[in-house]
Order: sequence, then C-alpha cells, then structure tokens
Amino acid sequence: MGIPDVVVLILGGVACVCDLRTRRIPNLLTFGGSALAVAYSLWISSLGGLTASVGGWTVGLALFLPMFLLGGMGAGDVKLAACIGAWLGPRAALFVGLYSAIAGGVMAVVVALATGYFKQAVANVWLLLAHWRVVGVRPLPELTLEGSKGPRLPFALPILAGAIAAMWLK
Repeated sequence: MGIPDVVVLILGGVACVCDLRTRRIPNLLTFGGSALAVAYSLWISSLGGLTASVGGWTVGLALFLPMFLLGGMGAGDVKLAACIGAWLGPRAALFVGLYSAIAGGVMAVVVALATGYFKQAVANVWLLLAHWRVVGVRPLPELTLEGSKGPRLPFALPILAGAIAAMWLK
C-alpha cells in the first residue's frame, strides 16, 4: 500500500464522517486533496505523474457529473470522486466509479427497505424513465435532491467503498 492509497483512505474516511454528520463534503477536503495529489504526482513522477493525476481527476469528475446535473447527486460527491481519481489515476478512477455505483445501488436498496421507501423508489424509477422517454434526459424536479421526499444517501460511503475495492483489486 503506497502513499496515494493511504491518503485516499484518510480523505475518504474524513469525507464519510462529514457526509454522515452534515450531508456535505467540504471543498477544502476535495479541492485541497486534489491539489495535493497533482503536486505529489508531479514531484514523484514528473510530467507523467502530472498527466496521470489530472487524467484521474478528469475521469472521476466525468463519471459523476451527469448525476449531479440531473439533480441526483451532490457536488461534494462529484468533487470527492475527482479527488480520489487524482490520487489513483484514470484507470483506477474508472473502477472506483464502477464499484461506487454498485455499492451505492446496494446501499440504496438497503436504505429503501429499512425505511419502507422501496415501493416508492421503484415507482420513482419508472416515473423517471417515462419522463426521459417523453422529454429527453432532463431533471425531474420531484425527484431531484431538492425536490424529493425520500431518504438521502451519504454517497461518500459508496465512493470510499469503491475506492477500497479498486485499490484492493488492482
């Protein structure tokens, strides 16, 4: 386990605590962590490290930005994924995104079942798909973070789980 892996675990752990307590992930953590990743990569591996770090940041951002733009994810989650990508590089960032989506889906089902929201969640998925079929892929105000009455998921947890899985399976 190298320094980037340890830093990802620390940043991810702090982000989880913040997300659980306040439902926010501080910019200082995400932007500061990203800047530190770029500087570290440049220092350790010169231009190749800089390219990998910026590439990982870009991949992490690109994977989760659409969900933010559709109102289904907070900006802090997107910035956290980008920060982790900056530390782990573009290839690992792809796997972090994949494993985070799987962990997030499992977490969503567990929370929906535990809160009695599962039936409504399934109905919401069908409503969203119908909405997209009619008007295109656009936010549905009743189902965005601001408009929804359902339980909110602290998505830093699945992102950290995805990062751990990506680091473990590399």
